[in-house]
Amino acid sequence: MVQPGSGPTASAAASGPAWLADSVLYQVYPQAFADSDGDGIGDLAGVEQHLAYLQWLGVDTVWLNPCFVSPFHDGGYDVADYLTVAPRYGTNADLVRLVEAARARGIRILLDLVAAHTSDQHPWFLRSRDDPADHRYIWATEEAVGRPGWVASPGTRPGCYLRNFFDVQPALNFGYARPDPAEPWRQPVDGSGPLANLAALREIMTYWLDRGAAGFRVDMASSLVKDDPGLVQTSLLWRRLRGWLDRAHPDAALLSEWGDPAAAVAAGFHADFFLHFRGRAFGSLWNNRAGTHDPSWGEGSCYFDADGAGSVAEFLAEWTAADTAIDGAGQIVLPTSNHDFARLACGPRTRDQLGPAFALLLTWPALPAVYYGDEIGMRYVPGLPDKEGSAIDGIYNRAGSRTPMQWDHSARAGFSHAPQEHFYLPLDPAPDRPDVATQQADHDSLLQTVRRLIALRRRTPGLRTGGRVEVLHAGYPFVYVRGGSHLVVINPRRTPATAPVPNLAGARPLEARGVEVGASGVTAAPYSFGIFALEDAGM
Repeated sequence: MVQPGSGPTASAAASGPAWLADSVLYQVYPQAFADSDGDGIGDLAGVEQHLAYLQWLGVDTVWLNPCFVSPFHDGGYDVADYLTVAPRYGTNADLVRLVEAARARGIRILLDLVAAHTSDQHPWFLRSRDDPADHRYIWATEEAVGRPGWVASPGTRPGCYLRNFFDVQPALNFGYARPDPAEPWRQPVDGSGPLANLAALREIMTYWLDRGAAGFRVDMASSLVKDDPGLVQTSLLWRRLRGWLDRAHPDAALLSEWGDPAAAVAAGFHADFFLHFRGRAFGSLWNNRAGTHDPSWGEGSCYFDADGAGSVAEFLAEWTAADTAIDGAGQIVLPTSNHDFARLACGPRTRDQLGPAFALLLTWPALPAVYYGDEIGMRYVPGLPDKEGSAIDGIYNRAGSRTPMQWDHSARAGFSHAPQEHFYLPLDPAPDRPDVATQQADHDSLLQTVRRLIALRRRTPGLRTGGRVEVLHAGYPFVYVRGGSHLVVINPRRTPATAPVPNLAGARPLEARGVEVGASGVTAAPYSFGIFALEDAGM
């Protein structure tokens, strides 16, 4: 019988700010959430106008994708000024007002920290490209021109610079873990450039924490130190920053885009996400190879496959390994999707499967993260043009996951009063596209189901991040017990499923759709889920 989380990991109190341990995260892609000024692009005032909705839904932590000055060649992940809000979103005062208004409703705001690179329009880079004595970036001599990852100098400085993702995102210099006499540009991690950049990170974090931000999600957090086997020096860097954060801002949270929670927590982060690009923990649940998919991520079927061709075993194996390694020192974040990956409603996946998906998300001992619009079943919209760097090397296009939030059933979906041709991205053209207003009025809608599941999680300690999980059946249906007191049944396939789990007589349904339990086992209808209180907590 598999028992991930039954050891010290799940029962121990994770280190870090107490408020994070049982948060429900909600990711807002600001340019696509709500437009308050009619220019067709979402903004901070638009987010503020919908705080009542987020409070009603039950989320308590909002992560904003980058909202700083940028030429937007990568959707804002090419930052040109870390201390100034991009005019398309408003002003610094607007961000402070949003933070304060959210805090008044019991909601904290996390900002996105792009730590490993800047825009090539950042003043640091504009200076560095003309000053051979500047070491804020990684510059090589002419012999590196043409090598993968190196970009020819756009200034008077000879040679080339190292990019971190796109060519317009020069890598900040945090040093190399290994010297090489043949490559004299490899500064040590305690060189002048790396030390200047570390100091800048502290200054940026301090600036926004002093203005009320609750912490940061760090973009590409594992990519700072170069040629770093085992990411040893990168981990040391983040542990030093975490030590400073604990002393200076002990209530602040630090989350990472690392994709390896065991490594990220060991490196000093309070939490890390299971993600699509590393391992199969995330992909084996949701990735149906539609919308956004790179063949290098693997070709197996996911568990949330309507034909029932997937397996939950890969997720359980990775969860157990990460959970055991973390041993209570931090949290694993399980998202529905994100700005880089296809939504839950994508390709062949039907909306009927989304209720079971959220039942798993909100009863598993991870931090749940809801990507805006997933709670109403917004779909990945195929066939959109590249928008601000959304297309990746001709492999897939992230724009389909970044379309405007659908607030109501009007022609503009309540996103903006601008003409639709001015919208940041086109609305989903489907005539049956879901929306918040319609689903708020329907007790049986996905939105109302998600709201009830969040509320159930909040009032039920056994369903939150603490407490063990005991897997009774790792197939279709997926059956597990949380905290020794609550039974969860998940069947995301289109055919019924049964599990011979005994001693369930007297189980009381708390939120169930299509699941029946009895003395001899569980019967689950197509696309069903159920959460039950167990009368005999000693089973």
